[in-house]
Amino acid sequence: MVVFPNAKINLGLHVTEKRADGFHNIETVFVPIPGFNDVLEVLTNNESEKDILSTSGIPTDAATDDNLVMKALKLIREDFVIPPLKIHLHKNIPSGAGLGGGSSDAAFMLRLLNDQFHLKLRSDQLETKAATLGADCAFFVRNHPVFAEGVGNDFSPITINLQGMWIMLVIPPIHLSTPAAYKNITPRQPDKSLKEILSGETSTWTENLINDFEQNAFQTHPELVEIKNRLYAGGALYAAMSGSGSAMFGLFDTKPEVEWQQEYRTWTGKLQ
Repeated sequence: MVVFPNAKINLGLHVTEKRADGFHNIETVFVPIPGFNDVLEVLTNNESEKDILSTSGIPTDAATDDNLVMKALKLIREDFVIPPLKIHLHKNIPSGAGLGGGSSDAAFMLRLLNDQFHLKLRSDQLETKAATLGADCAFFVRNHPVFAEGVGNDFSPITINLQGMWIMLVIPPIHLSTPAAYKNITPRQPDKSLKEILSGETSTWTENLINDFEQNAFQTHPELVEIKNRLYAGGALYAAMSGSGSAMFGLFDTKPEVEWQQEYRTWTGKLQ
């Protein structure tokens, strides 16, 4: 069975407080990006009693046992008997970019195993399992826009219509550590909630829709500011960093024509 784990972006991100357990409460809106995908293939391994994981595309630094796909498999095996598997993961979504690639791989692995082996787990059960693998893993189970609170896995519905808009992702060769990003941020309560901001016209987002991680990231990597400015100069209605970065994105009414002269990796697609 083959599935295509997709990326996500964050529309706004407020770090509201540090919790007693050392984690942080946030509020953000997760939006899936169909078309910008990894590829995950899983076959029953009839030739060996061991799982085999192979990878291609963007190199992964994690050891096999630390790969989130394998952690998802181990999690399912706590409750179900799954035979040895041949797993191939082609990485197209970079890590350290705020696009949720590893979390998406893990959630899609849970979904794939549920379907391939007829486990009959409900979406809410899959979300509970996914949440133990990473704060945003559970989002990819249902994979539609949600308002997220808590550590990023307390979801509620949000009505937001981006259908027909174009998105341009710009991915510089910068890996930003999420733990380091949280360490360097000062939590605060926002003046306006994201739901209130996103209910307004897109033209108001530039001034009001903020990612709290941008300030420190932009100070450390001023090229990110340049990317954001170039997206706006190219006609973006809204541009921002996704998650804890370093990927930047711009939303456009029409297909963007911003030229980057191969200095950064880019991807352009139409939102559904």
